[in-house]
Order: sequence, then structure tokens, then C-alpha cells
Amino acid sequence: MKKYIPNQHGAWAMLVLPFLFGVAASRGQLIHIPLFVCWLLIYLFSFPLLQGVKTRKFKRYAQPLKLYGILLLPLIIYLVAAEPVLLWFVLPLVPLFAVNLYYARTKNERALLNDISAIVAFCLIIYPVFYVGQGGSWQTATELFVLAVLYFTGTALYVKTVIRERNNIRFYYGSVLYHLLVAAVGLFLFPSLLVPLLILLLRAAILPKTGITAKRTGIIEIGFSVMLYVSVLVLYF
Repeated sequence: MKKYIPNQHGAWAMLVLPFLFGVAASRGQLIHIPLFVCWLLIYLFSFPLLQGVKTRKFKRYAQPLKLYGILLLPLIIYLVAAEPVLLWFVLPLVPLFAVNLYYARTKNERALLNDISAIVAFCLIIYPVFYVGQGGSWQTATELFVLAVLYFTGTALYVKTVIRERNNIRFYYGSVLYHLLVAAVGLFLFPSLLVPLLILLLRAAILPKTGITAKRTGIIEIGFSVMLYVSVLVLYF
């Protein structure tokens, strides 16, 4: 079963950080616990599903699909019964997941559009978390959604400069330019977060030049995610 559990550090950060943003923008509630478990199981279920679509060998992934599906079903029933409005938050996820299915089917999961689609889907969890947490400002939730999308899109670009696009100088400059633009936009949208955004810019500009390995990149990225979360708690609110 272990090999059917995704181990990408970036994906786990995308799973957790937007959820925590949603809690930070509202108030922690007991329902956040089953909601997070449900979100985790959806992620774990989608991984073997996409692998099955990619390889056309669903029998190989039948065991994890059955296990995660069985665990997921009662949680979905409970959450929908407790908060029926949650069903509306699922709707924008459908076309985004359809994009992921397409790229899995064509065996092109590393495409940037596929990454962005997954990023937006992960970040949308902020809204149902905010809703069940009885948050008071949808503007705050939206600002944190935009921040999360900008951050993880930048991370996707940066990671590619370390791994698959290591020797692509144009891609490197594109990544640095993107982070520079995010810092400029952040000056107006998130002025209190300018310092962490500049740190992310330095990350994109310097680390790819150091020959850092993919494994270390993933581990260090967890630290950058923690930095951004703490910065939001301390500087944004």
C-alpha cells in the first residue's frame, strides 16, 4: 500500500497550507477535523485513480481505491448531512480534476497547465474551510486564496528549474521574472508580506544555481511553506 501513497513534499504542502489558511481566516471548529480527514482521503483516492487512468491498469490500483473509497464515503455523508452547502464547493473542482484526468490519460502530468489546475483545486479548499469555520470576511479568504495560488505556481516553476528544466536558461529567467512580479503585486495586495515574498524571489534566483538536489528541494520547500504560514499569522492578520 505504501507505493500508492504519494510522497511529493510539494503536494503535501498544497494539501495542508491552504486548509490552514482557511482556518486562520475563520475560527477553528470541530467540524474542521472530519473535513480535513475527508480532504486527505480525497487526495489519497485521487492518486491511484490518476495512476490507473495513466497506465490503463485499474486492477493494479483496485486495493487502494477500494480502501480509500470505503473510508471516504461515510465522511462525505456526514459532512453533507451536517453542512449541505459544502456540495456547492465541489462544483469548481470538477472541471479542474477533468484537466488532471486528461493529462494523466495523455501521460503528460508534468505539463505546467496540469500543475496549475491542481494548484487551483488544492487552494480552493480555503473556501469550504472558511465557511464551516464561520469566517467573517470573504475578502480575506479570497486574498489568501490568491496568495496560495501565486505561491504554489511560483513553487511549480522554481522546482522545474531545479529538476526537469535545470539547463533551460529561459525557463530560469521566466521563473525569476514571475517571482519578481509576484513581489510587485504583493506590494499592493499583501504589503505586510513583502519580506517573505522577497525571500521566495531570492529562493527562485539563487537555489537553482547551487546544484541543489530534488530531494533537498522538497524538504526545504516545507520550510518555505511554514515560513509563509507563520508570516500570514504574524504579519497579515
